[in-house]
Amino acid sequence: MLLPVFTLKLRHKISPRMVAIGRYDGIHPCLAAATQAGKVFIHNPHTRSQHVSASRVFQSPLESDVSLLNINQAVSCLTAGVLNPELGYDALLVGTQTNLLAYDVYNNSDLFYREVADGANAIVLGTLGDISSPLAIIGGNCALQGFDHEGNDLFWTVTGDNVHSLALCDFDGDGKKELLVGSEDFDIRVFKEDEIIAEMTETEIITSLCSMYGSRFGYALSNGTVGVYDKTARYWRIKSKNHAMSIHAFDLNSDGVCELITGWSNGKVDARSDRTGEVIFKDNFSSAVAGVLEGDYRMDGHTQLICCSVDGEIRGYLPGTAEMRGNLMDTSIEQDLVRELSQKKQNLLLELRNYEENAKAELSPLNEADGPRGVIPANTKLHTALSVSLGHETQPAHVELCISTSNDTIIRAVLIFAEGIFLGESHVVHPSIHSLSSSIRIPVTPPKDVPVDLHLKTFVGYRSSTQFHVFELTRQLPRFSMYALTAPHSATEPLSYVNFILAERAQRVVIWLNQNFLLPEDTNIQNAPFQVCFTSLRNGGQLYIKIKLSGEVDEYHSVHQKLSAEMADNSNLIRSLLVRAEDARLMRDMKTMKNRYMELYDLNKDLLNGYKIRCNNHTELLGNLKAVNQAIQRAGRLRVGKPKNQVITACRDAIRSNNINMLFRIMRVGTASS
Repeated sequence: MLLPVFTLKLRHKISPRMVAIGRYDGIHPCLAAATQAGKVFIHNPHTRSQHVSASRVFQSPLESDVSLLNINQAVSCLTAGVLNPELGYDALLVGTQTNLLAYDVYNNSDLFYREVADGANAIVLGTLGDISSPLAIIGGNCALQGFDHEGNDLFWTVTGDNVHSLALCDFDGDGKKELLVGSEDFDIRVFKEDEIIAEMTETEIITSLCSMYGSRFGYALSNGTVGVYDKTARYWRIKSKNHAMSIHAFDLNSDGVCELITGWSNGKVDARSDRTGEVIFKDNFSSAVAGVLEGDYRMDGHTQLICCSVDGEIRGYLPGTAEMRGNLMDTSIEQDLVRELSQKKQNLLLELRNYEENAKAELSPLNEADGPRGVIPANTKLHTALSVSLGHETQPAHVELCISTSNDTIIRAVLIFAEGIFLGESHVVHPSIHSLSSSIRIPVTPPKDVPVDLHLKTFVGYRSSTQFHVFELTRQLPRFSMYALTAPHSATEPLSYVNFILAERAQRVVIWLNQNFLLPEDTNIQNAPFQVCFTSLRNGGQLYIKIKLSGEVDEYHSVHQKLSAEMADNSNLIRSLLVRAEDARLMRDMKTMKNRYMELYDLNKDLLNGYKIRCNNHTELLGNLKAVNQAIQRAGRLRVGKPKNQVITACRDAIRSNNINMLFRIMRVGTASS
């Protein structure tokens, strides 16, 4: 579906993931790439560079159409695009571990040069949320910063770990871009400006992200996994023994839907369907792919898919013509259909042969030593259970997966597919012929606290069976499965602790505990107050979770306002009753006067009771506000220096604006909105 249209061999090495195409004069597309020794080369095949006298840029001694830009530091990220729409041409953005350079290539001048204390591991250029001007957004050491064309810091927030990849995508479909952030803690976070609106946990470091269309985006992991998400739902993923060096979205069959193009460490380039992950195009380079991007590099009005290798080879591809593409697609569809039908035929023939073999086995004389043979009972069911085992001398502590059948059939083998638990992501258990039974126990030791789906294929039959029925099912391993429930009196409470106010009912916390820990079936956690103790199976450390009832600040504010309003209403009523009582006295209507004063007496008692309630409420409110202030102070103590003061100031601002969600976010991640 893609036709190669040009090949270039540049005599410069290219650093992986550091390639960009920009129209630095507003007309001609040029390729920029980071190379060794702190340099960026700019390949301009259209016109010779006339501006070579500046201190940063000089002509390459190897090629006349290549200029070299001196950075004098190791380049850690690079991109190009429109930073200042008024200029009418693209800027080149180069990041290092200490600085960010925005460079005007055509005029050989710096747009800005900013120090970035957290470093720049990844960079993306575009508009974010309601921020009107384009931003150069960099991700570094747990921090994100966005700069406009003047170098003003218009966006800053923190994230959970070192950033490895960034992309802009309309994640929630509101017509504005959100920021996708992939980091070392295996999380993909989605920022709506500085607010996290979604998190997806993967099994390795997220090395690449790319927007596809709408809310759909591609991702790549450091273990060779690539896949596609639509919002928080993963469409598909595949895993290779090679590493994905670069991913890019490109519509190679002109159907209006982008395919996922991946460049691999072994030099392979492939295009996969965004819906299924099926390979629909592939090519090979002689060295690892450094980058995959697109641009009208030949300036003929057609956008090419451009792939670069680390050795400096550059290839451009175009989708075939409509007629050729139609023929290719028709042929491909026919071949796929024939292949699919042939596979179905083979599967059906194999299934038929198995049925015939089982029928023969059932008709053959029964040998009591061998037991029954043939097809297993139709009502056979497979049961699974997860529990925590504290281990023994020969077996360390682990999570135990128990699989059993509902009758006397035996389990011949179990295949488990799971990411990040087993070497190679699969595990086979094959009991010896002497230990076959209707149940099997398999130790599982997840290395990290992430939820994992265990995909099980279990072979079930009889001892003398030659064909087995395969049960397929999925069981999820909870996030904190490597923690065993322990009696609090038998463990030592940790010295370190964190106190925080949770805006959830205690029952919701109990539900969360049941969903994320492997609790014994007889565990009965009551509503607050309660405490539970867990022991880590990895290092024996103790984890205490204590829940106690706490007054809600908002509730006390609400009661305070209600009581104040009632007192104001009663004060107006007192004035009215006094006037009426005095009128009755002047008119010598003693009965009415007495009734009015009785009403005044009752109202006064109500006011006194209300005042006592208001005093108690005020005392509780002050206590809760004190707890809030202490929580802010503790949040500040988790930081040092300037960030400590920033957190405390931001928390005060959040309380002043009554933005409780922002207050929680500041305590958690250390920043407020820009």
